[in-house]
Amino acid sequence: MVYDAFVLLSFGGPEKPDDVMPFLRNVVRGRGVPDERLAEVYEHYMHFGGVSPINQQCRDLLAAIETEFAAHDITLPTYWGNRNWHPMLADTVAQMRDDGIEHALGFATSAYGGYSSCKQYWEDIAAAREHVGPGAPRISKLRQFHDHPGFVNPNVQAVREALARLKPSDEATTRLVFTAHSIPVSMAKTAGPDGGRYNAQLEETARLVHAAAAPGLAYDLVWQSRSGPPQIPWLEPDINDHLEALAEKGVTDVVVSPIGFVSDHLEVIWDLDNEAKDTAARLGLGYARAASPGVHPDFVAMVRELVQERTDDRSKARLGTLPIWDVCQPDCCPTPVRRGAPR
Repeated sequence: MVYDAFVLLSFGGPEKPDDVMPFLRNVVRGRGVPDERLAEVYEHYMHFGGVSPINQQCRDLLAAIETEFAAHDITLPTYWGNRNWHPMLADTVAQMRDDGIEHALGFATSAYGGYSSCKQYWEDIAAAREHVGPGAPRISKLRQFHDHPGFVNPNVQAVREALARLKPSDEATTRLVFTAHSIPVSMAKTAGPDGGRYNAQLEETARLVHAAAAPGLAYDLVWQSRSGPPQIPWLEPDINDHLEALAEKGVTDVVVSPIGFVSDHLEVIWDLDNEAKDTAARLGLGYARAASPGVHPDFVAMVRELVQERTDDRSKARLGTLPIWDVCQPDCCPTPVRRGAPR
């Protein structure tokens, strides 16, 4: 297969206060969510001046990828398109068509399977190509990478660095807590052709990071960033509820590692650096939050290796044992009926 471009696929985020409400409306479009339901989330963004870090993080990642490509003689031109805010993927696909691109490789900023984290990117690609019409280039999404050394190792390093910020004398009562974005239980059960893929991959990543970073600590996988009406079951426990439970059990310190995310975007810094940190302070828990991969050199090299798996037919670098594939089946991760506001 011949590929002639690379495109970074991401969620998108507002970059000034006037962007926030239009961005949130994009996130919930088609779900019938009124603006008043978005007001609380709007305030989260305004807490940071109406700017989400995610777009700049994508710029930084793309610049690092371009440098990595150049160092390894990969000559693919690079592009970037978002799901919910500029640069919108449809506009990027139109630019690619105008540049004569025929078949690009796409890297999504999500390591895991599931509807929102994987299949929806396939839907984004299809919708963008349909919008552009004749001549729209094909985009083949690179595989999920939850167990790739280039994703696991930066998380290992970040956990070690966070643990070093806590008191060594408290290690016997320190807990390692991994977090990921909560999703509806019904969506989790249908993720992947075998069901439960999202949870299984996260559990495998947590085991890999724990074994390499802090095997002497007990650890848990919990959830954050829940949204939607309370009557719809979502994955639990929430990080804040879990901190309450740990404090009751005599835990004195926690290292929180957001393995469900690839960069420290707004959900990470709001949910963990504000809400969870405040909860820990109220409970008297020592608290250290591990960084996400961001532009860690191993993570950037991983993107290049994923490209070379396709362009050079290289073997797949991985640390886990769950089945992997390059192309999902059409019936994988059915599109859910979604209601409710984002976090």
